[in-house]
Amino acid sequence: MPQSLFLKFLLQKSIKLLVLLGAVALLSFFLVSRSPIDPIDAYVGAAILKISPEQREVIADRWGLDKPPAERFFCWAGRLVRGDFGISTIYNEPVLSVIGKRFITSFWLMLLAWSFSGVLGFLLGIAAGAQEESLLDRVIRLYAFTMASTPTFWVGMVLLTIFSIELDWTPICCAWPPGMSAEETCFWQRLHHLLLPALTLSLIGVAQITLHTRGKMIEAMNSEYVIFARAQGDSTLGIVFRHAVRNAALPAITLQFASLGELFGGAVLAEQVFSYPGLGKTTVEAGIRGDVPLLLGIVIFSAIFVFFGNTLADIIYKYIDPRMRRMAGT
Repeated sequence: MPQSLFLKFLLQKSIKLLVLLGAVALLSFFLVSRSPIDPIDAYVGAAILKISPEQREVIADRWGLDKPPAERFFCWAGRLVRGDFGISTIYNEPVLSVIGKRFITSFWLMLLAWSFSGVLGFLLGIAAGAQEESLLDRVIRLYAFTMASTPTFWVGMVLLTIFSIELDWTPICCAWPPGMSAEETCFWQRLHHLLLPALTLSLIGVAQITLHTRGKMIEAMNSEYVIFARAQGDSTLGIVFRHAVRNAALPAITLQFASLGELFGGAVLAEQVFSYPGLGKTTVEAGIRGDVPLLLGIVIFSAIFVFFGNTLADIIYKYIDPRMRRMAGT
């Protein structure tokens, strides 16, 4: 892609990102302000009966909760533009610091699940699409449709019951052994605690990639150029790897990057089931305990995270697919 077109592409994406963040910020703040959870009660917790009205006023003034919602929004948005996401009421530290610490923990979980679901889903889709209506195709479709309609938390609880309780192969919770800090744990201990949550996310994420790749494979296997290749005596295996896989791979790449939003949502549920101290579990805690700055910060961060994933998919697509380069004027 020429540099001028690439710069134009980045400019368009930047404008879209700004519009997206503005809409997400406004909608998120409105929904949070309409929440039935009282931020002061959630902040005080069990000591709610021990504080006086004067103390409640001090807390409200400390966190700006005594101001009208519109004024609070513009104050928060003004700080956000300057890069100040505020202070978390739960952790009493900057929101960006909390997000940074928890995202590092969630990143390895999502990366492992994302990679595994993408590779396995693509391979299953190729196998099913190459042998349409065969026994293998029916088994793979049954698995994909079952996983697509199964809640993440239910899969997590089933795996937890089987592998952690019955077989005692994996830990029951956490990202490292209880009583130890993250710095004290080795790579294999972290991986041991990571496997089951990642497997939960992968089993769910496989379904969409599998079904989409299967559909593209069937379309490719029934195309004219494949019929011509068969007439020349090419084997099914040769046709699959020389012709059909290339056409099925490009949409799969786009879908894989577009699934980052679903992956983040699934991580919220999986981390709750396994008590995994990542960004997903922090999101639930922020919502339940009325930590408005942290909750809004996570929403903005997740929107940026998903947007950049989709943008990266667009860039990869343009460079891999010659048709997209021709449409871009190259």
